[in-house]
Amino acid sequence: MTAADHVESKEDLAALVRSLRRSYAEGGDSWENADLPSFLDALAAWIDDSDGWYRNTGQEVPPNGDWAFFARALRAAAVYE
Repeated sequence: MTAADHVESKEDLAALVRSLRRSYAEGGDSWENADLPSFLDALAAWIDDSDGWYRNTGQEVPPNGDWAFFARALRAAAVYE
């Protein structure tokens, strides 16, 4: 089980993002996708393939995932101070 499995609120999601930021600061050069373009490409690819990930891990795709919230958050991060 990963930290992502425990995200049940916006606070949990923010904490996960902060955890990723710390992980990157401590060793981002070891990440498979260590620059922003690669990271965003991988994020888009995973989203496209997520049905397969859920199927392969024996889980159901969340039927009411708030995709619009995540989209707004990603777009806002480009301009938010």
